[in-house]
Amino acid sequence: MTITFHRTGTGTPVLLLHGLGLDRHAWDGLAALAEDWELLACDIPALNTIEDMAEAIAAGLRQQGVNRAHIVGHDLGGLVAQHLAAHDPALVDRLVLCATAPTFNNDDQALWRQYAALARQAGSASVGRALEATWFTQTWLARNPPPLFADCPPERLALACEALAQADTIDLAGEIYARTLVVVGEHDTLAFREAADWLAQSIAGAKIAYAPDAAHAVPLEQPNWTMRALRFFLA
Repeated sequence: MTITFHRTGTGTPVLLLHGLGLDRHAWDGLAALAEDWELLACDIPALNTIEDMAEAIAAGLRQQGVNRAHIVGHDLGGLVAQHLAAHDPALVDRLVLCATAPTFNNDDQALWRQYAALARQAGSASVGRALEATWFTQTWLARNPPPLFADCPPERLALACEALAQADTIDLAGEIYARTLVVVGEHDTLAFREAADWLAQSIAGAKIAYAPDAAHAVPLEQPNWTMRALRFFLA
């Protein structure tokens, strides 16, 4: 599998891994970070498991001559980042886990499978409509942003939802030794806020930061705050 990495800037590589239903453009608001680091953004491949996604990305990075990088992962990308940090520690310098979780309870797993079926039956935007109230604050939604997931191919979204349904990195947290920052929106759901607390407590030396005036889609709602947090942590 060939993964295209879009590279801007110079310096230590920073790999940006987007969330569910998004693509590399989810990080466009952080473009100014290229003044200090080399940013690498890619579309996470549509594969069956988080582990498969992580392995494909690690192989792609090495094909590009990148043997060590800071990894920033949001949501789905955060799970991929956890796998990379635990299974390929030589690749990961510093780690940022944004609005992500190690696993999901039985009810949420069933919901992810329902969203996969909905994407295939009614299109990606239908899943976006179901999730937008938890992904964004009402202030953001009042600006009439583009429909969530509207540009995501339905099968890509369905595969990602199914991968989330079976994701479980709980046993990997103790194997992550990279310096880690956990980020969560102050208005994210209780499940993701609790997951952030768990990750921060379970990964040795991890710190946690709460993004103000943001729900789940922290890099989209608060790109300037996210850039400041990354500049401070990665410096």
